[in-house]
Amino acid sequence: MPFMIGPAPVRRTLQYLQSGQLQLLNRIKVFTVNYNSRGTRHWGARQFVFWELPKLQYVNPEVQVATFINMTPSPFIKCYLDDGRSMIVDVDNKTQEQIHDHILTVACKSLTSIQANAEQLVNPANFGVGFDRPCICEVRGQVPCPGIVELPRELRGKYTYQKAE
Repeated sequence: MPFMIGPAPVRRTLQYLQSGQLQLLNRIKVFTVNYNSRGTRHWGARQFVFWELPKLQYVNPEVQVATFINMTPSPFIKCYLDDGRSMIVDVDNKTQEQIHDHILTVACKSLTSIQANAEQLVNPANFGVGFDRPCICEVRGQVPCPGIVELPRELRGKYTYQKAE
């Protein structure tokens, strides 16, 4: 399999990508990581980019993610918000786990909001595009679609409201 070639091919498996916990806030539009390819102070940032950035990109498809290599003396993460402001996170001499935990507390959604959003998507009463049922007529006990079954005259507005005097 060609996708299993290279360093740590497990990073390209779907199960690994779906295990990402970093679900960024809705107001974050751009996520940048600045680090150098050499130096011990940048080791944690390099490991974060190698192991956590693919998961972050998979979980947040609407966020633009960029890495800037060998452009800064000290490593940092910068998040650009939708209102024009930015947030800088210092990752100098931090390990991958420390960076992950700090980003999780500072720039990610809380666990309760993620669960509430997941419950909203799984609610069986929802219908429309993106849900289990595209139309309410598929629910048992509802009136069928007029394109499939013709409605009785008393349920049509033109016969009810536009009666001949």
